[in-house]
Amino acid sequence: MPAWQAPDPARPTLPLDPLLPVQLVESRGDWGHVLCANGWSAWVDARYLVAVPQDPPLPTGDPAPADDAGPLLARAEHALAEYRAAVRELAGGLDGESFRRRTRGLRIGVVVDGESVWLYDPERGRWVYARGTRLSTYTAEGPPQQTPTPQTSTPQTPPEQAPPGHAPTRVVRPDER
Repeated sequence: MPAWQAPDPARPTLPLDPLLPVQLVESRGDWGHVLCANGWSAWVDARYLVAVPQDPPLPTGDPAPADDAGPLLARAEHALAEYRAAVRELAGGLDGESFRRRTRGLRIGVVVDGESVWLYDPERGRWVYARGTRLSTYTAEGPPQQTPTPQTSTPQTPPEQAPPGHAPTRVVRPDER
């Protein structure tokens, strides 16, 4: 990200590294004065800053097998290997349509930040957060899925209805903005 010594386009400095965590300490119009995780500070175009929430809390109690990040990491590794092989074939002369067919349906999402990891679970359409092996859902695509419930369970509110005074939560894709 381009950076400046002062909120003045005539005073550029070295750009910020990709994914460098910063804290916005001052705003002046579209300018933002940021303090970087590495101790450096600079002025940036604050319109390009993305706020990220704090790490979500981890689930408590004993981890169940479904709480293990290992299977999702293995699926992500497999999807990346498939994509890498398709890119090699494309570089070797594979035509664009064959490349699109070969990669259709591959979805992967992994962000590793030290001991924390965010993984995309394409089977359940959700992002999960883990520190170590214990997972917790971070965000999900679409409404909750209906699951069969025993006859003795209490009726559930349909997913399309939000509690009074609350808007339903939804994932916004870049093409919907």
